[in-house]
Amino acid sequence: MHALICGSIAYDNIMVFPGRFKHHILPEQIHILNVAFLVPEMRREFGGCAGNIAYNLKLLGGSPLIMATVGDDAGPYLERLDRLGLSRAHVRQIPGSFTAQAFITTDLDDNQITAFHPGAMSFSHLNKVTQASGVSLGIVAPDGREGMLQHARDFAAQGIPFIFDPGQGLPMFSGDELLDFLDLAEYACFNDYEARLACERTGRSIEQLAERVQALIVTKGGAGSEIHHRGQCTHIPCIAAEAIVDPTGCGDAYRAGLLYGIMNGWDWTRTGRLAALMGSYKIASRGPQNHAPGREEIGERYFREFNERIW
Repeated sequence: MHALICGSIAYDNIMVFPGRFKHHILPEQIHILNVAFLVPEMRREFGGCAGNIAYNLKLLGGSPLIMATVGDDAGPYLERLDRLGLSRAHVRQIPGSFTAQAFITTDLDDNQITAFHPGAMSFSHLNKVTQASGVSLGIVAPDGREGMLQHARDFAAQGIPFIFDPGQGLPMFSGDELLDFLDLAEYACFNDYEARLACERTGRSIEQLAERVQALIVTKGGAGSEIHHRGQCTHIPCIAAEAIVDPTGCGDAYRAGLLYGIMNGWDWTRTGRLAALMGSYKIASRGPQNHAPGREEIGERYFREFNERIW
């Protein structure tokens, strides 16, 4: 059976400015801002939440199906999916559009200026969950607003359990819409900031929100994560990484671990530990899809960390 991953496919264009923004942006002139930064270093990474989650789930030996929309410039990404053995049967190309992409400029103080173009992602509602077969679990990850609303309703109508994972898309939804998502979903996953925002928008505590799903997961970076389920809260510690290189995509790696554990009927402690382990692999590598531990290596490291065999 497959996990259907509804979300974005995107290019991350990352540029490094070998200076400091504060030396070039004058606060008293912010109303007539007109600056340019020479960025001799630039790289393009394959990203997007659906692409990242599927990549990590494949590393674990799972069977992901990506449901996403891309533009005319998607050729290199589609070729990459083929090389990785990731199905693109439900990756729809939108003529006359660009693939979603972020343009990120970072200075020497690790400050960032980011511009995001949604492009083809805005047409994600053209994809229907009913078009995919053999699906036992889904996830609604950040995507076009209408697509996220529709895919959640589609999963519920088909009786397919799914994780609601709004990520950076959370501000697009009202409190009532967030509650509707939770009522349709079996599981939900937020980072700490998103959890606070969801509580503020809905007027509910995190414990009250957790009552609407089987499990609500809150990730807290270096402080680990919490899994709220059946009135209990299971704390999952952070796993020390070999190096702290780049946090981009760590949340997506974590979610792949969640999907794998849920699909295999694991308890929440084991599931959360695997999710945390995948995040630790990712943060030690630059870019969201450049870490490549083998499944056997993942299993051995899990054993070293927790003295338990998972396969």
